[in-house]
Amino acid sequence: MPNPTTFPFESMSIKLKSGQTMDLRGPTLQQALQYSPTPGLPELVQIISTRMEDEHEPPALSEPRMLSITTGSQDALYKAFEMLIDEDDSLLVETPTYSGTLAHLHAVNCNLVTVRTDGQGLVPEHLASILDNWDSIKKKPKVLYTIPTGGNPTGVSMSFERKQQVYAIASKHNLIVLEDDPYYYLTLNGARSKSLLHLDVDGRVMRFDSYSKILSSGLRAVVLQLFKQWGEKGWNEHVEAVCMFYRGQRDAFLRALDKNLTGLATWEVPDAGMFVWIKLLGVDDSKALIEQKAVASKVLLVPGQVFLPENVKTSYVRAAYSTATPEQMDLALSRLAALLQDK
Repeated sequence: MPNPTTFPFESMSIKLKSGQTMDLRGPTLQQALQYSPTPGLPELVQIISTRMEDEHEPPALSEPRMLSITTGSQDALYKAFEMLIDEDDSLLVETPTYSGTLAHLHAVNCNLVTVRTDGQGLVPEHLASILDNWDSIKKKPKVLYTIPTGGNPTGVSMSFERKQQVYAIASKHNLIVLEDDPYYYLTLNGARSKSLLHLDVDGRVMRFDSYSKILSSGLRAVVLQLFKQWGEKGWNEHVEAVCMFYRGQRDAFLRALDKNLTGLATWEVPDAGMFVWIKLLGVDDSKALIEQKAVASKVLLVPGQVFLPENVKTSYVRAAYSTATPEQMDLALSRLAALLQDK
């Protein structure tokens, strides 16, 4: 590794919104600039490992669980797919699900087996039916991919009861479960549900967490110093403040939906995350509507087709309420209402 005395940086100072200042200099700055072990900065790995143990209380296994910090949970997911999935494999995936994951899986060229979702997330009965009736001639799926909290694009979450059912099915059919949970900390209604990792007595759950929605998507050395400076109390207060902000954003968007799209669309109330999954009534192809009319009216929505493993036409769209003001929400949805009334 390079000699840190050759690095041109003397110190870094970062001011927090609270007014506190963090100074990185000497060995702390050298650690931030230097190569680190593959799993990540050891002290940060230890802090996150302890937090995950406290939050999820995973059952003890014969061998210790391992944690690795990557450039993002999506990067970690891609590495997991490459490790677990071959071209001729079948992968169980919710529908709808995150478009970025689908884009990668289509490139892998595996067979995507879709599992239905409803207002409470993945439907365990459908998962069980698929596996119980699997054609013995075909290679049976060995991996299930799920977003259990604030699903992207639907915004709905799987109850703990359903997670118990899903885990029992995974155990029966020897599935590895990829628990992609970037919106875990953005639970907007009540207490956060226990995770699939909490149920994992067999060591079959690979959990993917993210701080990008709560802190930022980078600056790992800064995050380490922030955790040390805040402590558990400061961290919990910050998470609650972020949830309060997104709860207000969601509620403002729901009010704008009620005002402008009642009778023109239907939607589920999201209980986590930052998205709403909207069905446009009387529209067969939301992609065509967005590309041909909505964009020209400066209404930016993501067509539901990109979230469907089958990549078929749909009447659904995904809306994000993370950055718009209430006035912008109202204006955009009034424009969408005009398009729907004029179609």
